[in-house]
Amino acid sequence: MRRWRDEDAAESLLVVLTGQAGVGKPSLALRWLHEVREEFPDGQLFVDLGAATASGPLGPGEVLEWFLTSLGVEARKVPVEQERREALFRTLTSARRLAVVLDNAVSAAQVRPLCPGGRQSITVVTSRLRLSGLVVDGARWLDVRSLDAHDSVELLRATLGGERVVAELDAANELADLCGGLPLALSVVGARLSTRPRRTLQHEVADLRVTRRRLPALSLDGVSVEAVLTASYDGLTAPARTLYRAGSVHPGREFGVEVMAAAVDWPVGRTEEVLEVLVAANLLAEVDDGRFAYHDLLRLHAQLCGDAEDLPGERAARLHRMISWYLDRSVCADLVIHLLRQRVGPRYAIVSRECVFADAEDALGWLEAERVNIRQALRAAWDAGWHDLVWQLCESQWGFFLHTRHYGDWVEMHRLGIDSTQRCGNRQAEARLRSQLGFAYAKLNRYEEAAEQSQRVLDLAVGDGDHQAQASALSALGRAARGMGETAAALEYFRQSLEIQRQLQRWRGVALCQRRIGDLLSLQGRHDDAIAELRAAAATMNELGDTTQHARALMFLGMAQARAGRSDEAHPPLTAALALMRDLGSTYYQAEITACLAAIAEESDDRESARCYYDQASRLYAAVEDLRADVMRSRLAALTPSDCSGDGPPTVHR
Repeated sequence: MRRWRDEDAAESLLVVLTGQAGVGKPSLALRWLHEVREEFPDGQLFVDLGAATASGPLGPGEVLEWFLTSLGVEARKVPVEQERREALFRTLTSARRLAVVLDNAVSAAQVRPLCPGGRQSITVVTSRLRLSGLVVDGARWLDVRSLDAHDSVELLRATLGGERVVAELDAANELADLCGGLPLALSVVGARLSTRPRRTLQHEVADLRVTRRRLPALSLDGVSVEAVLTASYDGLTAPARTLYRAGSVHPGREFGVEVMAAAVDWPVGRTEEVLEVLVAANLLAEVDDGRFAYHDLLRLHAQLCGDAEDLPGERAARLHRMISWYLDRSVCADLVIHLLRQRVGPRYAIVSRECVFADAEDALGWLEAERVNIRQALRAAWDAGWHDLVWQLCESQWGFFLHTRHYGDWVEMHRLGIDSTQRCGNRQAEARLRSQLGFAYAKLNRYEEAAEQSQRVLDLAVGDGDHQAQASALSALGRAARGMGETAAALEYFRQSLEIQRQLQRWRGVALCQRRIGDLLSLQGRHDDAIAELRAAAATMNELGDTTQHARALMFLGMAQARAGRSDEAHPPLTAALALMRDLGSTYYQAEITACLAAIAEESDDRESARCYYDQASRLYAAVEDLRADVMRSRLAALTPSDCSGDGPPTVHR
């Protein structure tokens, strides 16, 4: 603000400081006013427009009377009509160089008459609202945000002294975090500690750690963070207050419009309009296009408002609708990613396949964007005892997990999911989730745990006479046996599974077994038999329209041909598989195929190509946090350096 120039505007410069309550807008404005005093020789005008007072906001006519008398107009000569006061004010200020601060404004109509008339002046407005109407007046906006961790600790240091803060630096950092960087909250804490020099910062931390007591504890001598936030809340319309409270039960930090619409059972358009009201009131932040989040203390405040105002069971109902929305949308995404897979969850029979996702890449992108929210929604459902939602959320993530391999999420969610299937008494669902967990364990090289889960699936399937589950369990036991080096046993498990799948006429299952058998035969050096099995698997998956598994079969076919010494034949299926996985947006499978191409290039002594492929594979594996990124880097380092710039970095499609 200090470096404004006359040519910046035809009228006096107008700057709006906006931000949530308690962020320090008036303090910033007053500090600036003090610093620029000498630049405005004709005076300074400051008024609290009363946005947060019990008597309500001041009208511009009343403020103009104060301004005019401050500028030397005799009280008896101040016009009665507001229009004449505005005209006189503009005339008096047209040639003056003034600094005007309008604190706590509530509307553009309140501000507009109070702006000086000449180009020499500047008006700074502070408001909890965005005052978008001032755009026609050439206003510029400055968002005043919470302090970061470093500046928060510096504020405490300025209040308490460096020695006291340094002596308990960890506690000071935690205080900064608990206050959410809000200057008002930090000032209250600092003032309380400064009046009690023997009180430790850790003691203050202990008081504020209790979530429900934090806001009430942030008050001192009539200064209350909760009261300041409540003043903003009280100024909202009834729908905005409802949505403000409803959003506080969302299980993740940020959320989109549609899940909020589901929470309150409103149309999406109406919900979006009310969210915009909350953003304009600085009670909610738009962190990305159509994505919103609370400041930590505002979320606590919204929860307290909900505790006081929502009907019994209303908050739980909203949370249930949110989690159900995430489940339904996840089911839609999973159907797009893996259309042909047999499912257990009842939501798959309810949710329409004519869903919102254009293709698999679109579905994977949504699942990645909502990854944290879905995980936290599952945890919230488990905490609430909604176990039918928990295990169905697990099943719906299968296709996403296959393409991204977020193993930490996978294992954590499935442990809760399996517990929920047992609480629901759903043995079929338990078998499905144990099978998925066993797959993850096998990929993490935890083969004994994988075998244990797969054996329990087989026991459940045999007990229930579920032949399809038996086939899946046998195939999973084959993967675990292969991982433990028991190739003969693995081959037998796969063949048993293949026979059951053929009897059931599950041709996708048949093709999966053929792919696994073909890969094992290739490792045993039985190249012709292996290639025949893999070609059959690829052809079946192509006929079924399963793009992912078609690409997987092509990848294993290329690997088998390379092992057979037929590198020229290996490239077409591998490059075709890579193109399919790029179209799908599958980062993990792109990494696998690129690693295969690297190994073939290295075996063929094409070191330059090998180096470039290893470089790409390492980045792709790193993008999905797979440990094989380190393996790729080590192989890259072992090769003679060469220029890979022609290929460039890999495109990570999600």
